[in-house]
Amino acid sequence: MPLPNSTIPRKELHTRQITCKGYQREDGLWDVDAHITDIKTYSFDNLHRGTIEPGDPLHEMWIRLTVDTDLLVHDCIAVTDKSPYGCCGDITPIFKRLIGEKIGPGWTRKVKSLVAGAQGCTHLADLMGPATTTIFQSMAGVVKGKSTQETSKPFYIGGCHAWQSDGDQVLDFHPEYYTGKKPKK
Repeated sequence: MPLPNSTIPRKELHTRQITCKGYQREDGLWDVDAHITDIKTYSFDNLHRGTIEPGDPLHEMWIRLTVDTDLLVHDCIAVTDKSPYGCCGDITPIFKRLIGEKIGPGWTRKVKSLVAGAQGCTHLADLMGPATTTIFQSMAGVVKGKSTQETSKPFYIGGCHAWQSDGDQVLDFHPEYYTGKKPKK
């Protein structure tokens, strides 16, 4: 069900769109291609690019994150096609710093420390969140945990309301990790 219509008249000004696509590669690795655009509904002047017309992205940036089944990063490619400043694309090579890091607890903090803030790009670093969840979604049902047989608690248990450790999904699919009251048979 979509959001209800606004009862107050309003004018659309900005659209941020994020698209992520997950791929299983023939070499056993996994890719996510993540794309972000920021688009205004009005024209405005920009020192670097001149007049930016409605519909022309202010930001258009990409990330490709490549991981293995252990969620170890094998490659990270960043591209800036459009930005408000001429120097924005200069920072994209910094995303290679993520190679060798493992997605898991502390991943968001690690991304921020290596590629965000003044040393990196906030937009591309923020894009790593949706890219990471897309990796999980892409691998779900194909690869479980570290190999094709789960040997440890799945990462998603306790990660959201549907997968709380005392919930029905954990009881149904991973009873060994269920923490609620066991139902009477």
